[in-house]
Amino acid sequence: MRIANKIGFVFAAVLLGLLPACAPRVIDHEQVSKNEKIVIRFSHVVGEDTPKGQAARMFAKLMKERTNGKVEVQVFSNSSLYKDSEETDALQQNRIQIIAPATPKLSSLVPELAAFDLPYLYSDLDRYHQVLDGPVGQQIAASLYQQNMVELAYWDGGMKQFTNSVRPIRTPEDLAGMTMRIMPSAVLDQQFKLLQVTPVEINFNDLYSALTKKQVDGQENSISNIYSKRFFQVQKYLTLSDHGLLGYVVVMNRDFWNSLDPETRRTISLVMQEVTDWERQQAVQFEQNNLKAMSNCQCIEIDRLSQAEKDRWKEFYQPLYQTMEQKLGTHFFRQLNPQP
Repeated sequence: MRIANKIGFVFAAVLLGLLPACAPRVIDHEQVSKNEKIVIRFSHVVGEDTPKGQAARMFAKLMKERTNGKVEVQVFSNSSLYKDSEETDALQQNRIQIIAPATPKLSSLVPELAAFDLPYLYSDLDRYHQVLDGPVGQQIAASLYQQNMVELAYWDGGMKQFTNSVRPIRTPEDLAGMTMRIMPSAVLDQQFKLLQVTPVEINFNDLYSALTKKQVDGQENSISNIYSKRFFQVQKYLTLSDHGLLGYVVVMNRDFWNSLDPETRRTISLVMQEVTDWERQQAVQFEQNNLKAMSNCQCIEIDRLSQAEKDRWKEFYQPLYQTMEQKLGTHFFRQLNPQP
């Protein structure tokens, strides 16, 4: 976090040299007198009743309150503006100003983000937060800046779990022969191919239909997404594997950010920090509540992996860790401090 500090530290010279980009602004004399209202379009692909969906709405509400209506954040959920395969390009062209994609969706632009697709990288959310909020997260922010993006926050979707319609999953061998939906990511592609799975890239909001039509056997996702999108209605088995974090990077178009006055940038930074703290707590609460609801409805068989079973999965993935260390470099990989 600490957006202004990060950008000032890494890109002070660049910031001073850039000219303000055109920002969508409208005049609303009733609410902000003669001042210009700043309109920020925030697009995301998940439902409103998810941690990310609620955090986006809270950010909009607080920005309006803290700026006395000067800043209007318009939130577009459920891919109502752009699909997840389209939103990055839309952001870079300033057709929208904020997106919050899952980390794999930016890994082709920022290879360091691919490290967070490694299964069982960390055993708990606190460790993910320590790394993303520290020097590694700052290094990723610097790389994002070069791609015309300013990192505003790292949000949680929750730990990833497997669902499928074929059989219960407890060992890596149980997935062999299945087709599974993945997000665009070379690491996820390799991860599932190690499992002898056929990975298929499908947009998030097309996934329910794909599962219904048996175009894929299963998928991996957070409990809140599995519940809010009703995947449990078209899948037979849910494995609580906690095999990775479904994390989101909240990013703003860099040229738009540079066009804002310092006080507005400061307010965005402070509000985003407040919302991020709240969002991370909500992600845990959503997971507990949604899992309880699915358990009570008895509409999907739920299995939870033991720690010994999780250790076996991590051992299975060691070749992928070795490949990633070679790709990202030993220095960066050691900063992650992955547990053996």
